[in-house]
Amino acid sequence: QVQLVESGGGLVQPGGSLRLSCAASGISFGIYVMGWYRQAPGNQRELVAAITGGGSTNYGDSVKGRFTISRDNAKNTVYLQMNNLNPEDTAVYYCNARNPVFTRNNYWGPGSQVTVSS
Repeated sequence: QVQLVESGGGLVQPGGSLRLSCAASGISFGIYVMGWYRQAPGNQRELVAAITGGGSTNYGDSVKGRFTISRDNAKNTVYLQMNNLNPEDTAVYYCNARNPVFTRNNYWGPGSQVTVSS
């Protein structure tokens, strides 16, 4: 049974930082592309950042230079360090695990709310 469990969301002031974590189980973590997506009310879910098993990264344009994705394959965990947050970053953030070969093996966490407000 595959499980993705996000943690680290919450309320932060503009300009602040948060770190999200996603612990995975039930998959061969090291071969999966791990990603963070977000969805704000009324908007489509969008890619925030992704990282391959080998450590190559990809970022959405709106977060480049502010967010950093990383992974610890020994801990089956992916992280999203978010700096210089602004109200437009307010959304539910979802962890994703995708097998790059068997792409039907695509899993989502339940989501973690991030709210940026003064």
